[in-house]
Amino acid sequence: MFWQIELVGGDLMIEVIDDIKNKIYEIRGKRVMLDSDLARLYHCKNGTKSVNLAVRRNIDRFPNDFYFQLTDDELNHLRFQIETTKSLNMARELPYVFTEQGVAMLSSVLHTEVAEEASIE
Repeated sequence: MFWQIELVGGDLMIEVIDDIKNKIYEIRGKRVMLDSDLARLYHCKNGTKSVNLAVRRNIDRFPNDFYFQLTDDELNHLRFQIETTKSLNMARELPYVFTEQGVAMLSSVLHTEVAEEASIE
């Protein structure tokens, strides 16, 4: 289950987002979320750059079953599912996707208020 997490007046506000179900894809037999969607969820100021940098700095916490980079074919297939490239918030390199365990680990290594509070909760 995924939540929208916000700090409001110093209080942590957590609410389930139904639309987040539309951000979960099945790739290689695993349910995953795109790095760009997670960057928005965790309020990363530099978007996917922040997500990918946090992973590289903590690579020992992210085994292959926590995240992986899409191939060209997987990305093309995903584009058909989403129906638009703009929704992917495309960077210059192929996007990474995170499994449920990777999403949880990401919240513990990102340095945003939202991610830190989510990790504590």
